[in-house]
Amino acid sequence: MQTHHYPTVAITAEMISEAERIIPYTHVNRTRASAIDTLTGHLGEMAFAQYYFGDWHKHRLGQNKGDVDFPNIEIKTSAFLFSTKLHLLVREDYAAKRKPTYYVQIIIDVKSAHADTILAGTNAIICGYATSTEVDSAPLKDFGSKIGKEGGYRCRYISIENLHPIGEITSP
Repeated sequence: MQTHHYPTVAITAEMISEAERIIPYTHVNRTRASAIDTLTGHLGEMAFAQYYFGDWHKHRLGQNKGDVDFPNIEIKTSAFLFSTKLHLLVREDYAAKRKPTYYVQIIIDVKSAHADTILAGTNAIICGYATSTEVDSAPLKDFGSKIGKEGGYRCRYISIENLHPIGEITSP
């Protein structure tokens, strides 16, 4: 098995505070897999901005509703105990209507699969990316929910181990 180096960004208290502050302005009515879905998504976008631009404030939260997170890049974030056995997950309905050039997977490395909060100092692990074409040809599965049994929707999925290294992504 190939070993990978995944860049990490430490989540700061300031990032958490800002992510929580803007939840009322960015919340989307959809099926939730956990109580911290929206917070997790916000922190993933901030972590990507920190990694890619060197400044987490360069996120587009609140400016990109209904559009991809960054030009040509959609960030998919999960709060989970990190493992290389995890997957990039893209909801089937989402993949059908949006076609970013890249999907980037970020795992916020919480210490429990049932975490209901994200603490300052938690690492956001930038796992890599897949192209829209790769996502469109990936298999489908209902991965269920952290708060129930079935999620009620299927996701296209690609193993984190099969993602392209994030350092190879071209300019957004």
